[in-house]
Amino acid sequence: MKLAALAAVLLAAAAFAGVGLPDPARSAEAETPAGVTVNGSGAVQSVPDRAEFSFGVQTQGRTAAQALNANAAEMRRVIDALRGAGVAAADIQTTQVTVSPTTSSDGQTITGYNAINTVSARIRDLGASGRVIDAAVAAGANQVYGPSLTRSDRTELYRQALREAYADARAKAQALAAASGQTVGRALAMQEGGVVAIPLMDRAAGAEVAQTPVEPGTQSIEAQVTVTFALS
Repeated sequence: MKLAALAAVLLAAAAFAGVGLPDPARSAEAETPAGVTVNGSGAVQSVPDRAEFSFGVQTQGRTAAQALNANAAEMRRVIDALRGAGVAAADIQTTQVTVSPTTSSDGQTITGYNAINTVSARIRDLGASGRVIDAAVAAGANQVYGPSLTRSDRTELYRQALREAYADARAKAQALAAASGQTVGRALAMQEGGVVAIPLMDRAAGAEVAQTPVEPGTQSIEAQVTVTFALS
């Protein structure tokens, strides 16, 4: 009887083990919609209305202190001249101050010191650029770099270029879809490219007896996008 009871237990265990547990519920995997990825570009032409220049003063002295003191006096006159020419104090920024030794031709002997101080000036009225340059040079600036020309509404112009870039991308997608007998749906993914400002007709300032001319020329503000469109 003991053997019969043990056999019954084993049979019951085997029967229980043979009963499979129900599979966990699984959601149907979403199908990836068919799509096409294209690049689009847009451009907006504009005339710069702002300029930025760098004005520097370079002086020399027997000692580092002499060179720096002389430089400080000269640069103060340049900064005052910039303000007098209409550049706001908030638009004048020091960008470099250096003091370095000068040596003999064989490089073995220090013969003096060279000091350089440079400021950047943002000119919000492009038409005043020539007057500002002349005033700075007359006050003692012996280094002039620029111009860097920009637009005051550059952000809005770039957004306009982005809209044109998207329209260009969609037109390309529609051409590809039509060739394959499909239609373009919604945008599935978008990626913005970098902003590019290309000068088309830029001429830097040139020294003349009259007011130094600064021609704004034309800039092309460009944008690129990469867009994936659904196809159906």
